Amino acid sequence: MKMKTSCWMTLVVNQIRRLKNAAAMAAFFCITLMLGACSGELEMDRLSGKTMGTTWSVVIANPIAAHNPEALQAEIEATLQSVNQQMSTYDPNSEISRFNAASVDEWFPVSELFALTTAKALGFSRISNGAFDPTVGPVVNLWGFGPEAGAEALPTDAMIEGALDTVGFEAIAVRAPEAPGGSALKKSASRQLDLSAIAKGLGVDQMYAVLDDKGYSNFLVEIGGEIRVKGNKDGMGWRIAVEKPVRGERQVEETLALGNIAVATSGDYRNYREIDGVAYSHTIDPATGRPVTHQLASVTVADESCAMADGWATTLLVLGPIEGFQLATRQNLPAMFIERTADGFAVKYTPRFERLLAGVTE
Repeated sequence: MKMKTSCWMTLVVNQIRRLKNAAAMAAFFCITLMLGACSGELEMDRLSGKTMGTTWSVVIANPIAAHNPEALQAEIEATLQSVNQQMSTYDPNSEISRFNAASVDEWFPVSELFALTTAKALGFSRISNGAFDPTVGPVVNLWGFGPEAGAEALPTDAMIEGALDTVGFEAIAVRAPEAPGGSALKKSASRQLDLSAIAKGLGVDQMYAVLDDKGYSNFLVEIGGEIRVKGNKDGMGWRIAVEKPVRGERQVEETLALGNIAVATSGDYRNYREIDGVAYSHTIDPATGRPVTHQLASVTVADESCAMADGWATTLLVLGPIEGFQLATRQNLPAMFIERTADGFAVKYTPRFERLLAGVTE
């Protein structure tokens, strides 16, 4: 879909309340592309599709001369299909599903990307003392989320304890691609690996690489609201609005003007279950085997890599408003925390996120 515009036109993706002529993504972000002033026409092209149970989209400003939207769409879809074939727990033939079914204490050969992504996930586990745990899938399923969701009733304490016996990231080992024998994974105990907490961010990074390798200078790539941008569209920046974490509504909390960065949000206000009038978040604390109960509603993180932003956002959300903020500050992360209070919401920024809002590049 191509379009030309001038004089402060706005490209919108879906419709959102409380923002005149703005746009909301299906997940946690809305994207408002504030185009250039009246100095000339700006050519835009948009591609989109479905992946990972959600949607993906690409917006390109002033495409390169060799731009072929049909060929680019096909390459992006092939790239995302490759990610799914490696890391989708919904596909019984994917690499991750076959690893989960593999024997204990045996190296299982995997693709380089799969090995590197698992290593990243385990890095989050170690730095958070297990708050991020890519083996927590059995408990997630027990609470009604994931590919093997359990019954509608609440799980019993015995069921939770039983599921927790199969959780523990320490049992997963990664052999690097450059090591003798090549990239591989091994588990020292029965474990179910699940990389969905960073899979969308990884997919965004892979899409970004496709466009970057082809020489595109100004574009935005997105999967389910996880975003990475390059360039700044004639100095105006890519405008990204972070949602207010209100269940059942679409409202905007903060609008960012960004370039050459990735942004991801984790929150409890879209994916949750309500049982007997109580809302249970899909975010499970691996330490308790239960949904988080603190008042942190969402965390937004910016990073050069969308997979890293995605993983950090999940990690900080599990840790909560105090421990999460302390870790983000120690790690010098640009992070925005939105906490529920008796009076509505309280927003807190790490020092580096405040600099991001002020337009300071680092």
